[in-house]
Amino acid sequence: MKPEVFLSDDYRPAEDEPFMNDRQLEYFKRKLLVWKADLMSDSKDTIEGLQDGTRNIPDIADRASEETDRALELRTRDRQRKLVAKIDSALRRIDEGEYGYCEKTGDPISLRRLDARPIATMTLEAQEKHERKEKVHRDE
Repeated sequence: MKPEVFLSDDYRPAEDEPFMNDRQLEYFKRKLLVWKADLMSDSKDTIEGLQDGTRNIPDIADRASEETDRALELRTRDRQRKLVAKIDSALRRIDEGEYGYCEKTGDPISLRRLDARPIATMTLEAQEKHERKEKVHRDE
């Protein structure tokens, strides 16, 4: 079992340190856990709001507006649910020692990319290639 690594809030991974060392892994793990907690809190608020919001609205325009708002909220929550699954996957990759490496090439993903998108699974180059390939198949 690895010893716990406590980070100060001002730590930022740097290119001049060993890639995916304990400090970097702990930094990204904490970042992912905070993100997940925020999403879960938002989700709980939405569920409570939807349960409280079931009321009979006599005006058809007001009812339609509320239904549209609810549908939009549910779509947003569905996207967030998928995001939580990606966060869980990233946390698993940290535990398995695979985090930070491209799933296509095996190359390290840049720290800047991981800091901006900690659920990234590919290098920027591999992601762009994947998206171009996807677009070609979609256009056919």
